[in-house]
Amino acid sequence: MRLRILLPFEVFLERDTVSRVVAESRSGSFGILPRRLDCVAALEPGILTFETPGDGEIYVAVDEGILVKTGSEVRVSVRNALSGKDLRHLREAVEQQFMTLSEQERDVRSVMTKLESGLIRRLAEFHHD
Repeated sequence: MRLRILLPFEVFLERDTVSRVVAESRSGSFGILPRRLDCVAALEPGILTFETPGDGEIYVAVDEGILVKTGSEVRVSVRNALSGKDLRHLREAVEQQFMTLSEQERDVRSVMTKLESGLIRRLAEFHHD
């Protein structure tokens, strides 16, 4: 299989001859082998593992995103990714960077929702006057 990990502004990783991919979704970990049916999955922040004959297992910490398998191509589109050989350090990076971003995004979304509802309320009041 051919694996491509895409970030918003660049191709993070591109590998041919990938024999398997393991990723994390909201319902748990799942694996992809070359003859698996085409699929789409929403990814959670976590560790994506893939294997090539020459390099063995390779670990990539990924932020939330989407995985699409079509034919022999697996495309992963995420906001952020880090690669490394030490699984413990990658897991810590996921917990520190990606989970913190998610909390900050939730806070920002909450504030934006309050601002939007206030604006709509004022527009409605203005329209009635």
